[in-house]
Order: sequence, then structure tokens, then C-alpha cells
Amino acid sequence: MHAKFYILLILAVGLSGCDGSSDDPDPNRSALPEGAYRSPMDVEFSPDGELLAVSDHTAEAIVTLDAFGRVKTTTRLAAKPLGVAWSGDSKSIFVAEHLAGTVARVDRDGKILERFKNARRPTGLAVAEKKGLLLIADSADHHVLIIDLASGKQQSRKQVIREPRYIAITPDESLAVVGNRLPSGDASDPLASAVVSLVGLDAGGAVTNIILPPNSMNLLGVAVSPDGRWAYAAHNLARTVLPTERIEYGRICANAVSVIDLQARKHYATVLIDRSSLGSANPWGVAVSPDGSQLWVACSGVHEIGRIDLKKMHKWLGVELAARGADIRKALGSREPPTLAKAVDVDMTSLPGQKPTRQLELVTGRLPARLGAGVYLHDAVEWLKIDGRGPRGLAISPDGRQLAGAVYFAGEVAMINTKTYAVTRSVALGYQARADDVRLGDDIFHDATYCHELWLSCATCHPDGRIDGLNWDLLNDGVGNPKNTRTMLWSHKTPPVMSEGVRADMAAATAAGFVHIQFHEAGEDDLKAVRAYIRSLKIEPSPWLVDGKLSPRAQKGQAIFESRKAKCSACHPGPLFTNLASYDVGTRVEIDRTGKFDTPSLVEQWRSAPYLHHGRAVTLRDVLTKFNVGDKHGRTSHLAPNEIDALVEYLKSL
Repeated sequence: MHAKFYILLILAVGLSGCDGSSDDPDPNRSALPEGAYRSPMDVEFSPDGELLAVSDHTAEAIVTLDAFGRVKTTTRLAAKPLGVAWSGDSKSIFVAEHLAGTVARVDRDGKILERFKNARRPTGLAVAEKKGLLLIADSADHHVLIIDLASGKQQSRKQVIREPRYIAITPDESLAVVGNRLPSGDASDPLASAVVSLVGLDAGGAVTNIILPPNSMNLLGVAVSPDGRWAYAAHNLARTVLPTERIEYGRICANAVSVIDLQARKHYATVLIDRSSLGSANPWGVAVSPDGSQLWVACSGVHEIGRIDLKKMHKWLGVELAARGADIRKALGSREPPTLAKAVDVDMTSLPGQKPTRQLELVTGRLPARLGAGVYLHDAVEWLKIDGRGPRGLAISPDGRQLAGAVYFAGEVAMINTKTYAVTRSVALGYQARADDVRLGDDIFHDATYCHELWLSCATCHPDGRIDGLNWDLLNDGVGNPKNTRTMLWSHKTPPVMSEGVRADMAAATAAGFVHIQFHEAGEDDLKAVRAYIRSLKIEPSPWLVDGKLSPRAQKGQAIFESRKAKCSACHPGPLFTNLASYDVGTRVEIDRTGKFDTPSLVEQWRSAPYLHHGRAVTLRDVLTKFNVGDKHGRTSHLAPNEIDALVEYLKSL
């Protein structure tokens, strides 16, 4: 049964009447949003191997492909979908309707059977069939919800770290491996990093948080080995302690897969999937072959799919980690094992076999917990260039013969023969309109081929056009004074831009970003498109609203915000929630060259932590209390704790 999809798909290549990539309009198009592009995000094979489920993001649909590679069903959903998961009997698909706050269960014929309304912002999904559980990652308040499928009721709710995006379950269903997309906490901390959360699924199951190497971010894919021993997480690996003056050799941002030892429940190693002078930017989906021999990684920014030889990788890591541990301890002598901030100053030229250069990769974090972060494994990784642009989710067929890749901007699913490592077919989800400037700009924004040596794209530091939770030492305001990443939402409406207002407007900042961060001078047509994309960004309604309105407590907060006593609205008046001016509000820190900073808009503050130009305010409460000494940005010192709570809830509702 598992071979059926593979055999019939190959047969279909020679049948002109079975061409799923026809240019004819999709017969289901009338049910989709007018003018919608087809944008496959996540993919998942049914356990019986007969169907492939595809979440079609911008078309707001769930699509199934049959064994011939043809579109079988297209079902309109309540919102743009993200994660998909099959029931164990292959009879139904679960799909996350993100902004609707629901998870739809859809049968094989495309009929919506029911909706689960447990999560505010569902993202990743997974099914533990033997336990009868549906797991939902909720990015709004950073939880994983565990639903009993028999009753449809929530069994438990597990706190994770920040914006959980993907979930993978161990074969024995004892653990769920959860990838938290962004770092959480103080962005000025050089160890700030994204986290993998291990959620116990047995009775009383605890949550273990595994911190990845410093400045890991954009964790967008997780997978578990068939024996349940290892988990693999794909992410960017930034070096934010370094100014963005050079980008060669992954100096400021590399691309990686971290290996988690599930038996020991700790970080084991981090493998750089880049070539030494050529990046594999923006890793996204990952998939492990059923025999555990191969790991597949979608390198979305460079339009490639990487294949890692896991046997070779684990054998090499076992030797290399032990050797590095001994060498580094010998070089350090009796000195305290360094943090990342200190590691830049450790001269690694004394290490045996090393070139005369500082090897930051060898010393990231405290020893020995972080040994192996940044290991290059050139001979264990291969890369396949695909025709389409922006591969994202990946899935392996149950028999291991086919890899399906969601190619976002092409509106296609690439079917790859895992033995020959070749694309056998690209299946279009339906009619694809010609890209307008917004769509082209979205593509360029995510495209690392505009970057010198392909290390990063605009979306690396601005996922979804928003923030990455880190501080960067950009050169536009000097060296040695990192600033927290700011959202691009409404940047065209709120000039000047950057924390010190050093760019006159969004248009100027866009051109400068390509030149000074990606080391590429973009053409006027490309800049026009990227600016159109940035202008198209819309406010995502806050999950803290109640039926689209302020809660009673948020209403009290609004009254405080607008009162003469607090004076918050003096500098943050609606509708932009900024007066576009710069002030010294007492937030200057020791590394700043000025105390005067641009007044930011307050929209989407619920998802924009950490706060202030230095990224040291972890919560909105910190902004109003800890970092408002002297009442210099709003008068809040007189407010009672419950009034601060009300003000925070209002800010989270904008």
C-alpha cells in the first residue's frame, strides 16, 4: 500500500491527461478568495500513503493530491492555514486555521466535519494516534494544547517558550518535540536563543526546555528519528555580537540544524548546513527518512533542498565533539569557560589543526554544554536546486521513496525521488495568476540570492515583516551599540525609521538594507516591489481582543492611557499610536551614543517583545515600571498594580 503513491505517480508522468500542472483554471477557484495566489505552506502524507495534504496559505484552502499527482480536493477554510496532520486511520486531516483561532477536521472528500476552538492562534499540529490526542501549538500565548480526540475536550495545556510553530512526536508517543520560533527574554543578553521544548505526553508529563546555541532564531522545522533517539531542528544561527560590516563565511548569520539527544534530554550538537563560502539561507521544513539514514532540509531562501547523510554525520560528531572538548579545555587552561560575549576574544590559533583565525564556532556558550555548535559537515550534505522558489514544508512518503516539498511562491508541490535525488514532477495546486508588485516583493523579501554569498534575506531578521527578538549592531548609527530589531509594519506611515531615526523613511531604509546588510545593490524594480510588500503588511488582530473588541480590563487600560494623569497618548496618539517625534525618555544605556530615540508605534505590541531600543525590557510591564524611572515616557509611577495590569492589557490589544 505504501508504494502505491510512488508507482502511480511515476506512471502518471507519461499520461498527458493526468497533468496536474495544467494552466487551465482550477475548477475549485470560485470557492477561493478572489485573485488568490496558490502558496503551499505545509505538506503531510496520509499514513496509508494514498494522499498528500497541502495547506494552501494565501488561497485559504486545504488541498489533497491523489496517487497520480492530481488535485483531488480543494476545500476553502476560515482563514489562511498553517500546519496539517492526518488521523492515524487516514480518514481525516486536521488543519490550523491560524487567524480564525480554529483547527478544522476535514475528511478525505474535502468535507469539513468539525472545528476545534481551543487555540487563539493555532500553528503546528501533530496527532498521537495510540493515545488518541491532537496537539496544537498556539503562538498567541506560547502553549501547546493537548486535545482528547474522543471527546474533543482539552486535556491539558503546556507552557512552552515563544511562538511554537512545529511539533513532532516520538514513535512511542512519550514526547512531543516543539520548535519555538523566536528567542524570548532580554535581547541584550549575548546568549539569547530560540528553544526546543520537550513536552511529556505520559501522565504528569513535564516540559523540558532545551536552549539552542546563542542567537539561534527562526526555528521553523522539527523532526524525530525513527528510533526516537534524536530530534532535529532547523534554524538560523546569528552572531549578533559582531557588527554587520562583513558577511563572508557566515560571519553574521549562518544556517543550521541542531541535534537534540532525546534520551539525555539535552542539546547534542549544531551542524551548519552552509558551504564555507556560500550560505543555505533560511532553513524551513525538515523530514527524516523512515530508515533513519537521511535528513532532508528545505533551504527556503536559496530554493534548494538539502540532504544530510545521518549515519556519516553522527559518526563524525561522535569523534569531533570529544576532540573539540579536549582541545578547547587545553587552550583555555584554568580559565572560566567563556560565554559567547567572551568567546570573540579567545584566540583559537593555538588549537591543533586550526587556521590562523578566530574560530567563533568552536566556543559558543558555556562548556561543555555547547560544544559542537557550528560544526561544518561538507561531505555529509548535498544540495538539490529546484525550479520553483521558496520551498517550505517537507514530508516523506511512508515507504520512503518520495519526498514532497511545498514550493511556496511557485504554487506547486515538488515530488522528489529520494533514491535518485531528482525532482520527478512538480504539481500545481491550481491556477496561478501573474505576480503583482506585492507578490514579487514578498518573494524578494524572502530571497537570499539577493545577498552576497546567500547567507540571509530580509525575512531572516524580519520574519513575517516583524521582529526576530534579537539586537543587531548595524552600521547606520556607528559600531558597538546594538539595537533591537523593529517591526516593518506601518514603517511607511511612521517616518523616520530606525531607533535613532537615521533613515528618512521606509523607502530609504529598504535600499540601505540591501546595500549595508546584504551587500547587494538592488535594482529600482526590485526595490519598488519590496516597498509594495512592506506597505501591504496588515495589522494582525490581537488575540487579546474579545469578539473583536476590548475586554473590560483593556477598556480600563484605555482610559488610563488616554488620561491627562498618565499622558501616554501625548506621544502615542491614535490611529498610528506615535507622534513621529524623537525624545530622550531616560532609556539611554552605557553603549548608546545618544539618549534621543524615535517614538515607535504601539500596534502589535502583543507580539513584539522585547521592548525599547535596547531590547532589555522583556515585558510591557517592564516598560511601564522598571524602565520608566522618573516617569519620562508616560506617568506610571502613581498607578496601582491592577491599573498597570489594565494598561498592559490595553497595549496587548492594539
